[in-house]
Amino acid sequence: MRIAILGTRGIPAAYGGFETFAEELSTRLARRGHDVTVYCRTPHPDPVWRGVHLRYIPPVRHKYLETVAHTFLSTLDLMRDPPEAALYCNAANALFIPLARRAGARTALNVDGLERKRKKWNALARLWYHVSEGLATFCPDVIVTDAAEIQRYYRDSYGAPSVFIPYGAETGKVDSRATLDALGLEPGRYLLYVTRFEPENNPLLVRRAFERVDTDLRLVLVGDAPYADDYIRTLKDTRDPRILFPGAIYGQGYRELQSHCFAYIHATEVGGTHPALIEAMGRGAAVLYLSTPENEEVAGGVALPFHGEDSLAARIREVISMPEVERRRLGQAAMRRVEQRYGWEAVTDAYEQLFEQILAGAARLG
Repeated sequence: MRIAILGTRGIPAAYGGFETFAEELSTRLARRGHDVTVYCRTPHPDPVWRGVHLRYIPPVRHKYLETVAHTFLSTLDLMRDPPEAALYCNAANALFIPLARRAGARTALNVDGLERKRKKWNALARLWYHVSEGLATFCPDVIVTDAAEIQRYYRDSYGAPSVFIPYGAETGKVDSRATLDALGLEPGRYLLYVTRFEPENNPLLVRRAFERVDTDLRLVLVGDAPYADDYIRTLKDTRDPRILFPGAIYGQGYRELQSHCFAYIHATEVGGTHPALIEAMGRGAAVLYLSTPENEEVAGGVALPFHGEDSLAARIREVISMPEVERRRLGQAAMRRVEQRYGWEAVTDAYEQLFEQILAGAARLG
């Protein structure tokens, strides 16, 4: 099949969950013999990377317009030589999908979470996301939801069926430690949180909770975010020498940090299935997570929930005082859950079957 993926920043992944998703899915589909193109916002020296065609469309750099403007321009480009199937990411891009369908492509839309709840958006942006939820129910051939909670939301709010395909993750620790060495970290001597530094992801809550705990462990807050300078300045305004802000880290460095942390903290409150949560569980980390329905769905009883700053501080003290054998048991149970529910090959199987079905004429699925 000829398949295009639109609506992300592109690959190689260097930003967030949708970019990692696009990389993992596209490269696996290419290995299976499909002709895959990913639309990108950053140029790459090679037009084909790991078997995937990279199509660079210059972005409009703007906090509120960048995603939708890039997807619109990508869709116009796609219409010149339409693929058989197009996978759009992010419900905000629903408006442009009829153009791809008119050009002859069958389409699927991964709606992600409820983006309109993110605090970074102004009223107009939240309205756009709200309207886009409705558009998502009829613009694509099929809706894809990556969390059962989001699937229920679209069914209960709009009467719209969707196909549930979860996010994926690797399992097992990596042995290498080059990134730890470069950052002056010791294996098993730091707590970790990797996220975009935005208010609804609560890195500031994590920092403040950690500051209240008497421990010689370190806290490593990995991430960055465009258009969030004021929040990031507030986040980094600490005199606690135990806290490290190494910036955004991807690839092998990211894997090393998750593999060797004492415990992983996950504090997002908006969205569907969060990649970093699954990936930390897949590395066998003991996980502390903010209790939301979506996070509960992933954690499945094999991680420790918290409900706010006081609760997180208490959980950090609890996991620090926990016998090592118990902490390891939590990590092993988390890894088994990922193996059973969130393997990338199974995710790729599901998308491959979905594309085959919509090309065979099953226009509405779920």
